[in-house]
Amino acid sequence: MRHDGRLLAAALRDPGSTAALDSAGWTALLAIARAEQLIGTLAQRLEGLPIPEAVRRILADARASAEQGRVVALWEAEMARRALAPSGMPVMLLKGTAFVAAGLSAGRGRQIGDLDILVPRDRIDEAETALIAAGWEWVKPDPYDDAYYRRWMHELPPLIHRERDRMIDVHHTILPLTARITPDAAAMLADARPLANGLRIPSPEDLLCHAAAHLFADGDLAGGMRNLWDIHCLLDEFGGPGFAERLEARARLHGLEAEMARALRLRAALYTGEQSRLVGADRLYLRRLTARDGWGRQIRKATRLGFYIRSHRLRMPPHLLARHLWTKFRKGHSPG
Repeated sequence: MRHDGRLLAAALRDPGSTAALDSAGWTALLAIARAEQLIGTLAQRLEGLPIPEAVRRILADARASAEQGRVVALWEAEMARRALAPSGMPVMLLKGTAFVAAGLSAGRGRQIGDLDILVPRDRIDEAETALIAAGWEWVKPDPYDDAYYRRWMHELPPLIHRERDRMIDVHHTILPLTARITPDAAAMLADARPLANGLRIPSPEDLLCHAAAHLFADGDLAGGMRNLWDIHCLLDEFGGPGFAERLEARARLHGLEAEMARALRLRAALYTGEQSRLVGADRLYLRRLTARDGWGRQIRKATRLGFYIRSHRLRMPPHLLARHLWTKFRKGHSPG
């Protein structure tokens, strides 16, 4: 039996369905979950269910790793807060760190990589200076990469702390400046929710808008199953009366109506099993999202290449895209 990411989606959607898995099915499920950075989430979903002993140990380790990652992520957020607090500038947590800092269901078992924060664009240089003074250093030694970030991107070049070896991405908006869509970062900051320590997280509507933008308006859908699971959890948590209308209005403000609509359709198809809402190219997106084999390896190379090219077309106009891809090609870069 051939497996792809739909095996993982089924297990997250209905944990009890894993009772029917044989050893090969479990191997495939765990491999795909690791590759999609959802092993901790899967472990949380399956906790307490009867599963094979070997699987139980693997998932126990995954839960412990996710908990350690949560603690580290919150500590990094605190370190950034201390570095930036003297400036008085608003600092908003993004992505996984925002989820765990606010205790949201999307953070349960979530693997968290870099610390992502957003600060006002007119204070981005001030934020960089403060972080460097507090021990962060530039990651990008290549002058072209450094200049590319500063001129065209929605964030500073990545910084890494010299002692803790942890990276921080400092955003001033949520999509590249060359992108066709220009979300209102100032509105996101203005409507952010304060945490007890003085940091902020986006409003529920903006959490979803950022997730949809990151998934469909920025990248090549790599890691998309995790991003779509974030959207699923956020909708379950916040989707009370009137929320759909507020979300639609917020997506319209940010120019993300189409991306949000697609996110809602694909979330329904993958994580609730509702296929009837799919339209147009949605099935091609699902094909890309689930492009893993039973060993967790990437498959469907042509589909992935198409989305890789699409991601760059979304980020910049054709003349800039051609120049950028040619520069990266000469430096030996190739799509994954």
